[in-house]
Amino acid sequence: MAEHEVIFVRVWRFRVEPAAREAFQHEYGPEGAWARLFARQEGYLGTELFGSSDGSGTYVTIDRWRDAKDWHLFLETHRDAYAELDAQCEGLTVAEENLGSYFSCA
Repeated sequence: MAEHEVIFVRVWRFRVEPAAREAFQHEYGPEGAWARLFARQEGYLGTELFGSSDGSGTYVTIDRWRDAKDWHLFLETHRDAYAELDAQCEGLTVAEENLGSYFSCA
């Protein structure tokens, strides 16, 4: 595998009201607060943010990691900062769902 090939991703789906969409995109996008927090951990490879094409305010984030160990180490090391940011961003969404963790098959 290449050095930066994605082998582990975390996928979330969110529903966001129109008034909060700009702030949501800012915080959850590739340069947002979540990406900056994840970047504290070696092995974080980036975040992608996708918005629904039907205008429903549904978004999907894909957080890319070198492997599951890096993700779990991030959680152990930055648990308090994660909880704090989660609480700060709570009002930006009306629903969120963890769609799971996936490994690349290539």
